[in-house]
Amino acid sequence: MQPKLRMAVTIFAASLLSASMISAASRARTPRRKVESHFVGIASWYGIQHQGLKMANGKRFDRHKLTAASWYVPLGTVLRVVNLENGRSVTVTVTDRGPNLRLHRILDLSEAAAWKLGYVEKGLTPVFVSPLLSYAPQHAQFLRTLVPPSTAFVAAYSAPPLPALRALAP
Repeated sequence: MQPKLRMAVTIFAASLLSASMISAASRARTPRRKVESHFVGIASWYGIQHQGLKMANGKRFDRHKLTAASWYVPLGTVLRVVNLENGRSVTVTVTDRGPNLRLHRILDLSEAAAWKLGYVEKGLTPVFVSPLLSYAPQHAQFLRTLVPPSTAFVAAYSAPPLPALRALAP
């Protein structure tokens, strides 16, 4: 009788252990990757040496436009970049990929953007980068002619019957 009891207790303990592991696994949540809404890091700039070269978006680089290169945001994203040393800011559009990852920089700005931020002479500067929400309104078409509504859309209205009035007893 003792070996059967030992076997039953072992099976019962194993089933409790597996049930607790299954319930713990079902409650465990996969950690979500935190999406950053802003970045702080070092920015560099690039200018005449890249003038006219093809960028990641397929267009030619123009150092006189307010553009940026980044690995961290999608192409076409509009960014607000603030120079943390002097407080100047500029709005740029991400048009290229870069800077080289081994350089540990978060952004490469065009020469025009670097001039606006005031760090062309230094070459590097600490920046705060945040994406801007883009809003492109879509305008409705305006027809100059008056179009009568379709009969299918005109609701037929009939008033509900009036309740019968009772004579008030004196």
